[in-house]
Amino acid sequence: MKVTEKSQDTLTSMTERHKSILDILQLQGSVSVTDLAERLDVSEVTIRKDLTALEKQNRLYRTHGRAIPISPYIGDRHINEKEKQFVMEKIAIGKKAASLVSEHDSILIASGTTILYTAKELMNEHDITVITASVSVSSMLSQNKAIDVVQLGGVVRESSVSTVGSFAEDMLKYFNCNLLFMGADGVDLDFGVTTTNMMEANLNRLMMNTAQKTILLADSSKFGKRGFSKICDMDKIDEIITDEKIPQMYLENLQELGIEVITVPVK
Repeated sequence: MKVTEKSQDTLTSMTERHKSILDILQLQGSVSVTDLAERLDVSEVTIRKDLTALEKQNRLYRTHGRAIPISPYIGDRHINEKEKQFVMEKIAIGKKAASLVSEHDSILIASGTTILYTAKELMNEHDITVITASVSVSSMLSQNKAIDVVQLGGVVRESSVSTVGSFAEDMLKYFNCNLLFMGADGVDLDFGVTTTNMMEANLNRLMMNTAQKTILLADSSKFGKRGFSKICDMDKIDEIITDEKIPQMYLENLQELGIEVITVPVK
């Protein structure tokens, strides 16, 4: 088949447009069809065709009139696997989170690997009470006699080594805490804060009701991702501690929602 000069120009234009789309995604983390059409001065129909072609090449993922770099959906993984990922980011987030704890505070600690790094930073605290679903956190902090540790009961999830279920949920009725440190598997502007387990999601919601302030600890890789079970909408979060690699679009949108976002530098 002979390639005419006109068709060659069309292919070149399309290739340049595809590169521009991927560059925008890399910079923003997410972009709408309408925004792309306006910025690249083409029709929305053309953009949809471009996104379809790029999705077939596994270069991006389409969702509800938007494009994101990769599929947002994540599955359950064992805590031992997750603990080895984004270690420096989690250490930095954990240090910042621990610095917010004051003497005589009563804090709730949910489950997750970033939570574990936070607990390590709390090891030298005195006269605080910690209520947690994480068996690992309880085991760690109970070594400090100056910290009162309350382990929530219930069924222990093998993948997260944390408790879930009605026993843990019932215990929360008897507590009132200053802070909740909560992790997540995914943070999505449209779908909210998620985890991969529905029982864990329900426990986290009840923890939020027990605490005066909810602080979400999430490294930048969690933004734009979705777990199976929704914990809450974004506007239910009071504060987020993340690393400096958070996509600018997420940072600006979260701040517009009135959420305080603390970004920590990573060595």
